[in-house]
Amino acid sequence: MNKNLIFWSITVALGGLLFGMDVANISGAEQHIQHLWQLSDLLHGTAIAMALYGTIVGAGTGSIPANKFGRKKTLIAIGGIFFISAIGSAMAQNVYVFMAFRFLGGLSIGASSVVAPVYISEIAPPQHRGKMGIAFQLNVVCGILLAYFFNYLLQGFGGENDWRYMLGLIAIPALLFSGMMFFTPESPRWLLLYKNNEGEARKIFEKSGANANELINEIQHSHQTQKEFLFTRKFFKPLLLAFLLAFFNQLSGINAIIYFAPRVFEMAGMAKSAAFLSSAGIGIINFLFTILGWYLIDRSGRRTLLFIGSVGYIISLSLMSLAFAGYINGGITWFVFLFIAAHAIGQGSVIWVFISEIFPNSVRAAGMSFGALTHWFFAALISQTFTFFANSFGGAYIFGFFTIMMVLQLLYVWKLMPETKGIALENMGNNMIVH
Repeated sequence: MNKNLIFWSITVALGGLLFGMDVANISGAEQHIQHLWQLSDLLHGTAIAMALYGTIVGAGTGSIPANKFGRKKTLIAIGGIFFISAIGSAMAQNVYVFMAFRFLGGLSIGASSVVAPVYISEIAPPQHRGKMGIAFQLNVVCGILLAYFFNYLLQGFGGENDWRYMLGLIAIPALLFSGMMFFTPESPRWLLLYKNNEGEARKIFEKSGANANELINEIQHSHQTQKEFLFTRKFFKPLLLAFLLAFFNQLSGINAIIYFAPRVFEMAGMAKSAAFLSSAGIGIINFLFTILGWYLIDRSGRRTLLFIGSVGYIISLSLMSLAFAGYINGGITWFVFLFIAAHAIGQGSVIWVFISEIFPNSVRAAGMSFGALTHWFFAALISQTFTFFANSFGGAYIFGFFTIMMVLQLLYVWKLMPETKGIALENMGNNMIVH
């Protein structure tokens, strides 16, 4: 693959590193915060979910600056906002200031989950689009792994304020990301569709090793225009596919595990230090199986990976539910690891690639916003309510519910989901719309 493409996709995918670190580092801080400010379950859930409320807004509006100002400038701004959020969250002296800066960070998470996958899909050749798209998810899981690792190392560092170092650490990669984005070109498809700048788009396509004349001709002669409205009957099929995939992603319980990993392990009877160490194991499993997904996505296809992941979800969640119900003694760590492996090779590898490629050029950023907004809405809902349900009903009922949802996901993959590997974006759009 062309060296410029590799550098550009890695740089843009670093937005996923910030995304992953911001999502996971709160797991090391959330119990400290509850004790420090004496938060009720409701206010505690709100404080933890505040970043996710920000992601809903960021995901829902991320396509606006991406379309108006370009993918590149938007991604540079995202890095800057991440930096401000990290410093502000780490220095907060009360829960309300903390929530304000976490909301700001959530804006960046939501926007990055829209803009980075769209950028990568727009520069990637069809035969490598899956692997390049997973570069974003691979950085997400690297960020999660790093967050868990540093959370473990920073326990007790600075005494009762160790959580502040956990949250502030993300400021460093945020600056690195914004700096590297200055050396990355604008999306050539955006230049063509939104600026009618054929000359600059041609230069970028040529640097990427693509056949510039052929690609420009395909894009300019595709029947879509940039003035189309997303929410019409014409785009019902990709909207339905994106909504259901994002819905099932969160109804697997993945964010309940990522955000509250130490708490889940402590619910199963582990000591605090062992719970933090097991949480770091989640990051390692997530990373290894995402690499496997990266290897397979353009070989086996998106649909096959979701079949594998769905079956793995059902098995692992069933075992977790039975363990919490007392029918199985021990093993909860291994069941969680199996769950994470199923997520990483399935939903984790597929979601951002699939949603970024099923919408036509004219509404791709808006479609990605819709899918990401759905994802983050349900992530916020689960984060807000998990502590309450965990204390009120226990793990057996919670993970039993997630099991049922994954049976429904398996039916979705079997009956509704098309295979998209190796299909050019312009051809993809034609196949997805309702004529």
